[in-house]
Amino acid sequence: MLTNNDIMKKLRVAHKMRDEDILKVLELVDFKMTKPELNAIFQKEDHKNYQECGDQLLRNFLNGLIIHLRGPMPKKEEGTTPKKKFVPPNRKK
Repeated sequence: MLTNNDIMKKLRVAHKMRDEDILKVLELVDFKMTKPELNAIFQKEDHKNYQECGDQLLRNFLNGLIIHLRGPMPKKEEGTTPKKKFVPPNRKK
């Protein structure tokens, strides 16, 4: 079973991120973390400084990663036209 720590490690490798990159991604969602706290997440389970990665950290990292990769969501403007209701192609209105 994958733990949150395993997921963080795999995302770190997949995106070729350093500690500074991860901290910047977390800052995008106003989640403050120190470098030693982050290093504890990437330690082996039997290491004395190992720290379990909580759901909140993983969630904030994923949200920050989305902003990092896609950019921030555009602001919704007031007075815009409402979205049209989706009608499947095989049905008539």
